[in-house]
Amino acid sequence: MSQPSATIAIINKSPPYGCSNGQESLDMALALSNFAQDVSMFFIEDGVLQLLVSQDSTVIDAKAYYKTFAALEFYDIENIYVCKHSLLERGIKASQLCIPVTLVELEDLSKLLSKQQHMMSF
Repeated sequence: MSQPSATIAIINKSPPYGCSNGQESLDMALALSNFAQDVSMFFIEDGVLQLLVSQDSTVIDAKAYYKTFAALEFYDIENIYVCKHSLLERGIKASQLCIPVTLVELEDLSKLLSKQQHMMSF
């Protein structure tokens, strides 16, 4: 009999460029999913910028890893939460994001996170 999978929250707070946190969190999510872990991704604060569809990483000679977010559905990572407040603060609309997400009110984030067994913040 197989063990039940752990619930793991990957919390993205960092902007997409300037450090490798965004790429590392995405790589971690995909790897954990390969090991049948129940992964949920959270994008808050500057982490919401990782999901913008209008990124031009060639200006700073960086990899455009945001295109890989589309692969999340193939890895059965369906719980992708974005903080509405963080989008509003940055003047971003949900239609500007590169993948479908669930918009969450700031006060509901802690409820969702409390349901996770493990959390990793990037």
